[in-house]
Amino acid sequence: MLNASHSASAFGAGGNSSNLSTVPDPGEALLSREPRFLQPLWELRLGYEEYLQSPLFPVVLSVFHYFGLCIPVTFVDVFCKRHKWYNKYKIQPDKEITAAQLRDTLTLTMWNHVLFIMPAAMAQWVWTPSSPLPEMAPTLADFLWHQIAGLFIFDFQYFVWHMMHHKVRFLYRHIHAVHHRYNSPFVWVTQYLHPWELVVAGFLTTTNTWFFDSHPLTVWSYMVVSITISVEAHVGFDFPFSMHRLDPTGNFGGSPKHDMHHQKPLTNFEPFFNHFDKMFGSFCPPMGPGGTKSKALTDYERRARECKKNF
Repeated sequence: MLNASHSASAFGAGGNSSNLSTVPDPGEALLSREPRFLQPLWELRLGYEEYLQSPLFPVVLSVFHYFGLCIPVTFVDVFCKRHKWYNKYKIQPDKEITAAQLRDTLTLTMWNHVLFIMPAAMAQWVWTPSSPLPEMAPTLADFLWHQIAGLFIFDFQYFVWHMMHHKVRFLYRHIHAVHHRYNSPFVWVTQYLHPWELVVAGFLTTTNTWFFDSHPLTVWSYMVVSITISVEAHVGFDFPFSMHRLDPTGNFGGSPKHDMHHQKPLTNFEPFFNHFDKMFGSFCPPMGPGGTKSKALTDYERRARECKKNF
C-alpha cells in the first residue's frame, strides 16, 4: 500500500562507473551535512529491516494503530458512562451507546477488514517488492511539512468526495448512508463504512505522500497521524485536551465539528480543517461538551429556520 521507491544506481552495468565513483557528489555531501535530529529515532530500525521494508508493514501498522486507539475508548464508553465526567464531556450526553450498536459497528468493521483489507494486503505482499530503507533519517523540515501537506491534500480531496456523496442522492443512498446510520458517533463509527468508501479513503491516504517522495519514517508517521485524527473526530467527546483545543487558529475541526456533521449531514464536509467549509458556506458551529450550544450555533439554527420559512 505504501511503497517508497529509491534509485539504485546512476549507471548501468556496462557503464564505466569505476573512475566516476571516486569523485564525490557535491549534492550528496551537502545533504550529509544537514542536521538530522530524527536520526536516533531512525536508528531504532536496525535489526528489523526485514520486517519494516516489507510491503505488509504499513498495513499492519495501520490496523494495529486503529484498533489500539478504538479499544480503550470502547472501555470508556462501556464502563464509565455512569460517571459525572462522562456526561460532562460527552457532546450528545442523551445518546447512550448500546450493546447492539457495538455489535453492529464491530461486525461491519471486522467484515471490511477480512473481505477487503486483508486480501489487498496479501496481494500487495505477493506482487510488491520490498522497499530498501535509506541510511539517513529525513530532515526535520521534510518530516513535518510532508505530513502537513499530505493532511491538507487529503482534506481537500475528501471534502470534494464527501460533499458529492451528500449532494448526489444515488451516491448517498447506496454508499455514504451506511456511515450516517448513527447521528451520534462513537469510536467504532470511524470505519463503519461502505466498502467502496473504505477503499477510496485508504487509497487517498496512501498515495498522498507519493507526491513528495517522502521518507519511510515520514510515511509511517503520516499514517499514524491521519488515523489518530479520524478516530478522534468520531469519539463523541470534547475534552479539554482534544486536538481542536490545541489549535490557537481555530482552523482544526476536531470531534465537535464532525459530531455536528452527523447531526446535520449537509454541513461540515471537511474531515480535518474548517477553511473549505467556511469558504463554501457549509460550516456549522459545533455543539460543545455536555450538549451545550454556543451563541454562534443558536444564531445558525435561527437563520436556518428563517430560511425554511421563506421557501
